[in-house]
Amino acid sequence: MAFFPPIPLIRRNLIVKRLSACGATSEAAAKTLAEAGVVNPNGFRRITDRLVKTGVIRRTPDGRYYV
Repeated sequence: MAFFPPIPLIRRNLIVKRLSACGATSEAAAKTLAEAGVVNPNGFRRITDRLVKTGVIRRTPDGRYYV
């Protein structure tokens, strides 16, 4: 049986942690993923979209995010 690292889970936790750490907790304080310090912010678009769809994070109309 092959081992697959839990990249989606790691990425999810990283995004939420970085947004929280930089104070992006409201629409007024929202940050882009790059501003929040997420490495390769466009690398895993599906994971980010799923976080938005499930309500874990929110996306502003101009493409910034907050928890």
